[in-house]
Amino acid sequence: MIIAKNFSRIYEKQHSATVPYYMNKKISLIVIIGPTASGKSEFAIHLAKKFNGEIISADSRQCYRNLTIGTAKVNGKWKKGFFLYKGIPHFCIDSVSPKRMYTAAIFKKDAQSAIKAITARRHVPIIAGGTAFWINALVYDIDFPHVSPNQALRKKLEKKSCAQLLACLKKMDPRRAAYIEQKNPRRLIRAIEIAKTFGSVPPMTAHNPYCALWIGISRTDSMLRRSIAARSKQMVKQGLIEETKKLLAAGIAKKRIHEFGFEYIAALDVIEKKRAAGQLVETLTQKTVSYAKRQMRWFSHNSDIQWVSSLTQAEQFVRMFLRAPI
Repeated sequence: MIIAKNFSRIYEKQHSATVPYYMNKKISLIVIIGPTASGKSEFAIHLAKKFNGEIISADSRQCYRNLTIGTAKVNGKWKKGFFLYKGIPHFCIDSVSPKRMYTAAIFKKDAQSAIKAITARRHVPIIAGGTAFWINALVYDIDFPHVSPNQALRKKLEKKSCAQLLACLKKMDPRRAAYIEQKNPRRLIRAIEIAKTFGSVPPMTAHNPYCALWIGISRTDSMLRRSIAARSKQMVKQGLIEETKKLLAAGIAKKRIHEFGFEYIAALDVIEKKRAAGQLVETLTQKTVSYAKRQMRWFSHNSDIQWVSSLTQAEQFVRMFLRAPI
């Protein structure tokens, strides 16, 4: 009964003792998080099938079309307004042109629409992904500052390295610099853009519109590294380099491809003969391991996450949360 004891804090906080989840005043969400290559998609699909759920993808790159191999996107198909994979509708995935910028604020709006549609069908919304900032924006309904893009400023800042951008932000707003993703140039530039408008980045106001069960997938370092190495090898075998070439052929600028992450940067280096093709798998593995560590540092700040190592454990938490029959 360890699970029941650990779960009671959140269960009592979010639910009344008598009202089933679908009659609760707050919409109930299941959130599946974890480091990259930990098995989030597998867990989400299993729980969706088990508990009549539909999935909202919270991945800042899987939302883009034609970014499939390098983002480890599920191989589904569009049908009747949603992305269908293994019989489960997916939302906020494979729907945006890679030439367009898709932000956390836009994701939040689209995900909220998806939640309304899912709950109208008496189904359970399952948020699954590794982009913690996006998930927090949705689950806590964070208000974002309204600042129009400053293209002249962005063009100037894009020439700077992440270290230079961070140093600039520290001078303008040390508070924001202390918790921003320090290796994400897009977020650093946006923070500087907002700070120049307001003098500093205004604190983001969070609300509590949902009852959320947070399930984190726990993997040992050795297990995760093996999974990451296998996925890196699979990416190269499936055609990561060819996918990157297609992006170039479709008119996607190299600067934009760099914004899609280290997988595409490494593939682009091979195409331009800056890196040997034989080094690609090891490069992807090393950079993915580092990225997974950064994700875990972010997740460590959320005390509501219930960490599990098996689907059975996850099922127990969800069953208690939804009060579903055995």
